[in-house]
Amino acid sequence: MPKSRPPYSPEFRQKMVDLVRSGRTPEELAKEFEPSSISIRNWVSRAEGSKVSRPRDNQEVDQKELDRLRKENRILREERDILKKAAAWFAQETGTPYIVEPPDIFGREIPS
Repeated sequence: MPKSRPPYSPEFRQKMVDLVRSGRTPEELAKEFEPSSISIRNWVSRAEGSKVSRPRDNQEVDQKELDRLRKENRILREERDILKKAAAWFAQETGTPYIVEPPDIFGREIPS
């Protein structure tokens, strides 16, 4: 039967994480202390994972960026429509035929 032991305390785990961050390898710590190097690596990755989690501020920044891009897209569509009407008007003035919607070479419909 494998020998089992109670779980390591959070303070001990944090000490191992701090030692790894200071430059020691999990293998060195596993030889010196009791936990395996895999356990120490897991503790380090969990400690780093809690810091990597996406803060709420980034979500707000992403939402602001999305709003800015939507506004820019709306403005560009308006400008495109104005230019399309101006080109049609100039074509009519000069007597040159003007195609309102050029065909898409892939057969897709061009959004207005």
